[in-house]
Order: sequence, then structure tokens, then C-alpha cells
Amino acid sequence: MDGTGLKAFLNRLRRLFTVSGDSPELVQAQFRAFCKQMPTLYFILTVSTLSVSYTFSSRAPLWLSVYLPMAMCLVCVGRFLWWIRAGKTPVSDDVALLHLKHTNVLASLLSAGLTCWGLNLYGYGDDPAQGHVIFYMALTVIGCIFCLMHLRSAAIAVTLIVIVPYIVFLMAEGGPTERAIAINLGLVCMAMISVLLTHYRDFKELIASRRDLTAKQVETQALSNENFRIANLDALTGLPNRRRFFHDADAAFAAAEANGRAMAIGVIDLDGFKPVNDTFGHAAGDRVLVEAAERFQSAVVEAGPVAATVYRLGGDEFGLVVQGDLAEGVLEDLGRRLTGTTARPFAAGGAYAQMACSIGFALWPQSGANAESLFECADYALYHAKRHLRGQTVLFSAEHQAEILNQSVVERSLQAADLGTELSLVYQPMIDLRSGATVGFEALARWDSPVLGRMAPGVFIPVAERTGLIGTVTRALLEKALREARTWPEALALSFNLSAHDICAAEGVVRLIAIVNASGIDPRRIDFEITETAMAADFERARQSVIALKALGCQVSLDDFGTGYSSLSYVHRLPLDRIKVDRSFVADLDSNPASRKIVKSLTSLCLDFGLTSVIEGVETEAQLGALSGLNGDLAQGYLFARPMPAGDIPGYLAGEALPRVAHGA
Repeated sequence: MDGTGLKAFLNRLRRLFTVSGDSPELVQAQFRAFCKQMPTLYFILTVSTLSVSYTFSSRAPLWLSVYLPMAMCLVCVGRFLWWIRAGKTPVSDDVALLHLKHTNVLASLLSAGLTCWGLNLYGYGDDPAQGHVIFYMALTVIGCIFCLMHLRSAAIAVTLIVIVPYIVFLMAEGGPTERAIAINLGLVCMAMISVLLTHYRDFKELIASRRDLTAKQVETQALSNENFRIANLDALTGLPNRRRFFHDADAAFAAAEANGRAMAIGVIDLDGFKPVNDTFGHAAGDRVLVEAAERFQSAVVEAGPVAATVYRLGGDEFGLVVQGDLAEGVLEDLGRRLTGTTARPFAAGGAYAQMACSIGFALWPQSGANAESLFECADYALYHAKRHLRGQTVLFSAEHQAEILNQSVVERSLQAADLGTELSLVYQPMIDLRSGATVGFEALARWDSPVLGRMAPGVFIPVAERTGLIGTVTRALLEKALREARTWPEALALSFNLSAHDICAAEGVVRLIAIVNASGIDPRRIDFEITETAMAADFERARQSVIALKALGCQVSLDDFGTGYSSLSYVHRLPLDRIKVDRSFVADLDSNPASRKIVKSLTSLCLDFGLTSVIEGVETEAQLGALSGLNGDLAQGYLFARPMPAGDIPGYLAGEALPRVAHGA
């Protein structure tokens, strides 16, 4: 340490043990507190000293055991009476400061005297008497800390003057028990000093905050602040809440419209938060949300030419109001900065969770006629990001507007449709990679609308989910699939996809079970496929639904495995039968060693858990050949057969379309 550092250290040390008169309000508050606390302190010292004096009156010399403690007790009684009188008369700031300084010095002298007296008595006692001395000093220190806590310098000085000599003495002269007591006493005093410092800091800040306010002003300000916090701030993250978001969005839109300047609204959704909440608990989920809020705030502070404010809208959804120079590419840059903040793992429940975030932006004047419609556009851009560009930023565009119009048409047509007549199914076979035999078919939905023509499930299923029609669609399709599967050989299984609504709605699984029971098909032939996304919607409810389906005898598969954020937790916590390896890992299986390693690790995982692996999306001979030696069980894809209507299945099974498999796969 150089000379400058040493000088600074000594200055800090001096301030620690000096009574400061910089704040008259603090001095007066300390003096008023002492008028109440110092009589208690001197009462404790007097009673404790007389008790020790009595214990040693027949063991030690009278001057040490009686006369000296009596003299110190007389000093304590005098100070006791003085502080009682002092509390009845107001004093000036200078006089109060003088009394505090005298107390600082007297406390140090008195503690030094009592310490020396106790150490001298210690040698005259047997074990119980010596224990009384130790107890006396510990009690004295604790009492002093509490009674002197409003005068930091005196409390710390007394603690050090008493405890340090006793610890040194007991460590040097005592046995194992005394050494243990010394260590314990030292640790307790360290903790007490920490509490003291925190209390003194809070006390000092409290006095400073009241400096310029009357008692009425303090009460009014506190009430106003609390009302503002409740009405406009999120209690968990401290961010402005949903109410404040829409208020600020309206104000920003009005200002932008008046000035002819651009503004934007953004919506952020944490990808993978729900599984974290389900796996590690709500307390860990809350900590993740707080950390995410802090990261988002840091990102927008560095947003350069724009001013962006982060809001918590609810759950794991956050909002943004963006103003400033919104030139081309600025929102994309802000989005990349925000998504980049979630790339680092989040601490959750003693472990680390990997998440991402998807963001939707809507820019005025290109989109929206007011703040509310701008928010709806941003929300749709977020929806598009989560379905197609998860973990990225999407800016609402004319194409999205066209999609909304198209989906409105689909929604109206779906609501008016005769689902029992217009919905149909095609079936794609699943092949045993070892024997080459067809073991079952996956049912794939189709909708032949008299208005819109044939619609793929990727078009109408999301609309059905968003409009609440998915339950009706699922039941109509399941009844039809079971009716058609009754004509198949009993060895063939039926795979049927369920949505989040089917397994998370209270009545959803009950209706499915009723349909299965009424079909006359052995439930063991039915394999219900669920996705990680469906599980994430409400894991506990979904888990209960899976258990109910298993109790019925049905099999349950986890679809699109490896594309979500908590696949392994689902495998561990759910009674699964199959795992379907997503087609994205198979597309370049024959050319990408990384994809081969991923598929091999997933099939090995299935082996370890006793699950059947199903490889999706096998479309070429090269991909099929690459599966050799990867321990896959089943496969499906265009290489074996395209989805076919129920009427073509008998011909397919008779050998009209022979599947090709890699020997030894």
C-alpha cells in the first residue's frame, strides 16, 4: 500500500471511531435515542458487575472483588441518573454533539476498566466462576451493541476493547472449551457488528430523508409513492406494469402523430420460461423474471439513437415503447441486442436454465391506426416469431397484414364448417427399421372447405387453437380415425396428434377417453402424440392427462423431440412410451456429422430409458443408409410412403407399395 492509500485508509478508520457533527439532525436524533437507551445500558452494567463481584467476594482480594467494582458501579449509577435528566430537557446541536463525544470517550474508558477487572478476576475462580466472567463479558458486549447502536463509533470501540483481549486471553490460557467459546464469541460479535453497521446506515439515511420534510409531508409523500407503485409498477421486477405500458403507449402515439415522427411498440416473450417454472418452482421462475428484466433494461440503455422503455405486461411477457430515430435497421438492431441478453444461462433453483426470447415489433406510421392496434400488430409479429423464427425478432409487415386477413377468412369458414363432413384424414405408415414391417399409421388431418378448398393442418389448426375450436376439431378427427382403424389388422397401431388444449383443458382428456371407450378399439393400439409446446402450456395439468391416458392403456409419444427447451425434463417426469426425433435432425443426416451424433445420442437416450425411438422425415435412400447403426426403432417419411387416404391402406398392406429399409439399421 502506497502513502496515498495508507492515508486514505487511516482517514476512513478515524471517521469510523469519531462522532461526526456534519449533520445536526443526525446528532439530535442520536442524542434523543441515547436519552432512552443509555439508562438501560448502565442498569445492565451495574447489575452484571455486582453479580460478578458477589461471585468472587470470597475468592479474590477485597480491593479487586468489592471496592473496585463498587467504584465503577457508582460511576454507572451517576451516568444512569444523568441520562434520565438529560432526556427531559431539549439541548442545542452543539451541546448534544458534546455529550455524544463525552459518551464516546467514557464508553471506551469504562469498557477498558471492566475488561481489565474481569481478566484479573478470572484467575481467582474455579470453572463455574470463570464461566461467570466469560458470560459477564459476552452479556456486556451484546448489551452495549444494542444500546449504543445509534452511535457507531462507541459501539464498535466498546466491542473491540472488550472482545479482542478476552479472545486473545482465552485462546492463550484456556483449554479446548475456552478456545471454542472464544471463537464462538468472536463470530457472534462479528455478526453483531454487521447488524450494527447496517442499522446505523439505515438510521442515518432515514434521518437524512427527513431533513427537509415535516412529519405531515413525510406521511403524504410515502402514501403518494405507495399508490404510484401499486398502480404503475410491477411488484416483482420493479418495471412499469401493463397499465403504465398502455398509458405511455397512448401518450407516445399522440406525440408521434402530432410531431410526424415515428414510434414503435414491441412485445417480448421468454421462450422456455414455462418449463423452467414447472421444473424448478415458482420462486426460481420469479428470480429468472427479475434477472430477465434487469438484462432487458441494460440492453435498452445502450440502444443508441432511440429511447426505449421496458414494461412487464404479465407472466413472461414484456412490452416496449420505442421513440427516437427509427431509421431502417434500428429496431432490428435493438431486437438483436435484446435477444442477445438471454443467450447467457439463467440461474434457476441451484442449476442453470438456457432460454431465449422472441420479439415482435410494429412501427408507426407503417402499421396501426392507434396505440392499441399497433400493440395488436406487434403481438401478431411475436406470434409469427414464436411459430416460425423462435428466438428472433420479427417486424410487422404487409405480408403479416395479409396473413391476418387470410386467417380471418379461415376463421369464419371454420366456424361455419360442417366439421364431421368436411374434415378428413390421411395416414402415413411407420416402419420397423429392423424387420421392414409396417407397425402402424400416423393420422394427419385435412380440411376440404367448400369455400377455401383443401387446407393443410398447418393453416387451419393454429386458427382452431386460437379461436377455441380445436377441441371440436380433435374430437371429430379422433372419432373418424378410430372408426377407420377398426378395419385394420389388430397388430397395427394408430398414432394421433393432440393439441395443448386437448391435454390442458379440464374436460379435454375426459372426452377423449369417452371417445376411445365408445370406439371398441383396444386402447393399447392407440398412440397419442404430444409436443413439448403443448406440455409447456400447463405442465401439471398435462401430466395428469398423460397419466389418465396411460391408465386407460394408451401409449403416449413425445413429438418433435429436441426442438424445445426442456426435453430431458419431460422424458424424466412423464410416463412416455415413444420419442419422435424431429425431422430437422434427419434432413442432412447423410452429410452432417453433427446431425448424425445428435440422432445417435437421442436414440441412445431412448434405449437407456426403455423407450421406442421414431425417426421422422426419412425421404432419401442416403438418409436411410445413414441410420444404419444408430439404434433407431421406427421411421416414417416420404421414402416409405406418402400420406394416403384410408381406402388405400389395404392395398398398401397387400404389397402395392413395398417399404424399403436399410439392413441392420
